[in-house]
Amino acid sequence: MSVDLSTAIEEELVEPSGRDSRSIGIVSTQYATLFEPPAELALVCGAKLGSVRVAYETYGELSPARDNAIFVCHALTGDAHVAGLHNETSRKPGWWDELVGPGKGLDTNRYFIICANIIGGCQGTTGPNSVDPQTGAPYGLRLCPFLTVGDFVQVHSALVKHLKIEKLLAVIGGSLGGMQVLEWAARFPDQIRGAICLASAARLTAQGIAFNCVGRRAIVTDPSFHSGDYYDKPAGPNHGLAIARMVAHITYLSEASIEKKFGRRLQHADRFAYELLHDTEFQIESYLHHQGSRFVERFDANSYLYLTRAMDYFDLAEGYGSLEAAFAKTEARFLITSYTTDWLFPTIQSRELVDALVSARRHVSFVELTSPYGHDSFLLEVEPLEELLCPFLEQTYLAAKSKIV
Repeated sequence: MSVDLSTAIEEELVEPSGRDSRSIGIVSTQYATLFEPPAELALVCGAKLGSVRVAYETYGELSPARDNAIFVCHALTGDAHVAGLHNETSRKPGWWDELVGPGKGLDTNRYFIICANIIGGCQGTTGPNSVDPQTGAPYGLRLCPFLTVGDFVQVHSALVKHLKIEKLLAVIGGSLGGMQVLEWAARFPDQIRGAICLASAARLTAQGIAFNCVGRRAIVTDPSFHSGDYYDKPAGPNHGLAIARMVAHITYLSEASIEKKFGRRLQHADRFAYELLHDTEFQIESYLHHQGSRFVERFDANSYLYLTRAMDYFDLAEGYGSLEAAFAKTEARFLITSYTTDWLFPTIQSRELVDALVSARRHVSFVELTSPYGHDSFLLEVEPLEELLCPFLEQTYLAAKSKIV
């Protein structure tokens, strides 16, 4: 049943008891084929790619006026499966399941939520593990010389048009997803009414680039990398990819959260083994190895190379002349959040965005949230986000409605 958003906003929802009662339920991944020849996708690097297969999921229902759509941009290793379960036996819901669903921060009783796997990814959208129709083999690193955040957003924008949605109520994302939000507001200023940028920035710091560099180096020096052509080999560069994940995962946490959760506690004994090559002696070592092992089961090493490089190259000010110029054409309302313990995207970078938006005379709200969980806070602490999102989305919708009327 379609929902009239203006009516839904005025109604007070009765809070169900327990999160499970607000689950979106069973969902399925959908696929769209875009940029079919001769209208191939023109990438920033100068190459062309077509056709492009896009994996996406939707939640809730599009209003008759088609004005309640919100696009979720996932982070570096995310995918289109943002909420719900794929089948009755699924044990793990979508990566932002606590935020997306009936009565939640991204309320599917009110809003039509869209999330798509980015180009260059490995979860259904065209990427290096996709088959090149010209050769019948996976693209590998022949997909293109490099990808950019602008390329991600160009494909997202085309998907929105494919769904016959003229204007999104909002775009939301954290980390790499937040970079996509900022690029979307600059590149397609007439396509969004609200921009919600969480734990992100207009560019990656030198320290962030350094950690990405170490991760990529671990992958390409793995003997099983084979210059990216490992798909027909017994094993890919799993060791290198696991190390890349271990290094990156450290940046997602805070010193306080690591210390509280692990400290210097040992994993299997109550005293040191004094063995030089024993690399799971401490609990934190065992935890990082576990994260690396799990990661190689679901992610592609070539995708990791492309996507981390896209983060490195992203510089909104350089792309448009200045941050103020980047925001000059958009009429979107902005919500910017940072976290006190996020040292990968520190608050000072969010303040830089806010200052530029104020200088460009844009509508912007900014909140620094207190959390002990570091960069991952936007995924782990949903309630503070809900308190911000609900009024922001309501006001964005009502502001848009008043202009239309």
